[in-house]
Amino acid sequence: MKKLIILHVYVLLVLSACATSPMGRKQFIMIGPEQMQKMGIASFQKMKTSSKISNDMNAQNYVKCVANAITNELPAKWQQHTWEVVVFEDQSANAFALPGGKIGVHTGLLNIAKNQDQLATVIGHEVAHVLSRHGAERVSQQMGLQVAMVTTDAISKNKMQNQNNQKILMSALGLGAQFGVLLPFSRTHESEADLYGIDLMARAGFNPRQSVNLWKNMAAASNSKVPQFMSTHPDPEKRIERLSQYMPHALTLQQQARAMGKIPRCK
Repeated sequence: MKKLIILHVYVLLVLSACATSPMGRKQFIMIGPEQMQKMGIASFQKMKTSSKISNDMNAQNYVKCVANAITNELPAKWQQHTWEVVVFEDQSANAFALPGGKIGVHTGLLNIAKNQDQLATVIGHEVAHVLSRHGAERVSQQMGLQVAMVTTDAISKNKMQNQNNQKILMSALGLGAQFGVLLPFSRTHESEADLYGIDLMARAGFNPRQSVNLWKNMAAASNSKVPQFMSTHPDPEKRIERLSQYMPHALTLQQQARAMGKIPRCK
């Protein structure tokens, strides 16, 4: 009888776990947005205490200018957050966004992203992961119902102290055991974040054509030393091909944004 009840509950959860990504793909998500937000906030706070924050105020203001232009164009429910943007002193070419309105950029990325539009490409991509709920989807798909329920329970009780729970939470967010080391999303997630990301940057008035140049810079930099960002975002040639095919749509969004006076000037 107990097994039948558990099976019944499982079926109900599965049936109620259907979601749709911003790009129209059906998703299987069994963990709620409030839990994911708590995970993101707790993880970002821990990162700020364990990683060095850049004291370059010009870099901080520049990155915030680009990030704010993008987050100001997000759907209403995502603008309820006060998005926190922090530049970390780290030479790896990394950036990330977490549920709960958190964005981090490593100083090393500023050597690869040569202008505001290229930086907007990366930030748009990372914010797209959050809006697409890829972290929640990863919890549901890769960790299974039991772990998802344990994770939800741990978060609801604010239990980040347990080492096993912490590893589960960090992995779900795409963060490695060492803060600043990013774990790869799936190819499907990456493709979605690429396209939705340039939608976001274009709506803010940034030039989506620079997304192609950004990935060319990444590929060129990888000839001598693979940037950390590239290690979690493979196949730059295929990425460039997809972005080029999608470009007419993104350019239309940018033209509409420019017509409304949205012309970012971040330096």
